[in-house]
Amino acid sequence: MKTPKIWAIFAFSAICAFSLPSFGQQRVFNWLPANDESVRLDPANYHSGRTYHPGPNGGNMHVDIKAQQPVTIFLADAEAWTTALQHPENIPGLRQLCPREHVVETTYVCELPPEAMTLVIRDDRESADHAVFTGLGSVLDPNNGVVDPNNKVQRAVGLGVATVLRAQNSASRHFVSPNDVHIQYYRWDCVENCIQPEYQWFMQIKEKYDLTSFLKVYGGFAPDHDGTQVSIKVKSPVPMVIAMLPSQIADQLHAQPGALEPALQKSPCQQRGVQSLQFQCTFNAADGPQSLIAVPEATSNVPHKKAEIEMQAVKCIANCTPPPPQGNQ
Repeated sequence: MKTPKIWAIFAFSAICAFSLPSFGQQRVFNWLPANDESVRLDPANYHSGRTYHPGPNGGNMHVDIKAQQPVTIFLADAEAWTTALQHPENIPGLRQLCPREHVVETTYVCELPPEAMTLVIRDDRESADHAVFTGLGSVLDPNNGVVDPNNKVQRAVGLGVATVLRAQNSASRHFVSPNDVHIQYYRWDCVENCIQPEYQWFMQIKEKYDLTSFLKVYGGFAPDHDGTQVSIKVKSPVPMVIAMLPSQIADQLHAQPGALEPALQKSPCQQRGVQSLQFQCTFNAADGPQSLIAVPEATSNVPHKKAEIEMQAVKCIANCTPPPPQGNQ
């Protein structure tokens, strides 16, 4: 009955061991100004704003709107809105998401469903011309504040609209009672700690060798950042001593075998009497070059069999912080 729990713990440990580490401060996000547009509306005019394309889980939007006269703001299904512009009599029946009525200045926010939605702004004043159903606003040139006939943001869509709507010749259009509306769009973006280091696991050692009573020393590893993780895996027919030691000390052990035990007492990264095990250790850049050592616990009567040893280490591969000068370590 206890076996499933043991395996669950082992699986969880393995996942944690090989997940890439996260160093540095967390990124901070906020709304930042994006593009903006100025629109001129006659009474009962509509303006088609930005169309949002959220992901499969939806999203959020944030817009500042300032008008000279009251307006109504809502989001409409993008496809339904495009169709309604060709048949304006259907606009009042459209489903409106997050409607805000009779506003002059507001920060408009809404939680978006996972579908394309178009921002729509309507001038709340009634049209004096009852023969015409409605009209589209005209986008103003941001450089001189006059109607810009070439601005694609105007979004007057579809052939035949001009037969129902007011004349759309923006270059000569005369506004009876203009309502100037300014729309400031925002984007959700990183504002602090935006450039983060990127890390990746690399194989340092992978060997299957004939056991001997001699000490095996694998050098050439140096942590390149604080919190560098290493993962060591051993499989042996006899109990082994596995440890990470400073390379300067490890290189002296062949000439001074008696120095092994004192060196192990100072090593925080070691395992004694192991035959099949995977474990992890952490080093800082100031620890300097390290070496992996492996030797049977009992050096007499070592069988003529093979042992396997692997070591992986995490290294920074992008946006890396340079190590501190040697004098500051």
